[in-house]
Amino acid sequence: MKVILLEDVKSIGKKGEIIEASDGYAKNFLFKKKLGIEATADNRNNLKLQKKHEEKVAAENLEAAQEFGKELAEQKVVVKMKAGENGKAFGSVSSKEIAKAYADQYKKDLDKKKLILPDAIKNFGTYEVKVKLHPQVTAVLHVQVVEA
Repeated sequence: MKVILLEDVKSIGKKGEIIEASDGYAKNFLFKKKLGIEATADNRNNLKLQKKHEEKVAAENLEAAQEFGKELAEQKVVVKMKAGENGKAFGSVSSKEIAKAYADQYKKDLDKKKLILPDAIKNFGTYEVKVKLHPQVTAVLHVQVVEA
């Protein structure tokens, strides 16, 4: 019996694949646990339509990430930090503070988990922080740390 998998099934196949399974295994396990459906003509057509829709959504997400990446490259975020003795920075700047400063200055949200800081920012100056917007898109955000 041909079965369309609705979920990833270990050692059987991945979601969306059409596999060949014995009648008993398909009826008693895959169908009962809602891991698969019978590969009828209607179900195959629905699978094709669903895959096309997912590809379209993925392309739109990629395009949106690329646009946002271009926007980020042109922007500069200013983060204010307290100064200790001798004009040195007191503490360090975290990704949370950068995301908050970005939201305050540009009125857009930036997920702190997407910011990639190789080292803690502990000095005043301008830094380039990588932002992972999409698996295929990484942008650079310019962060200027100034004395408060």
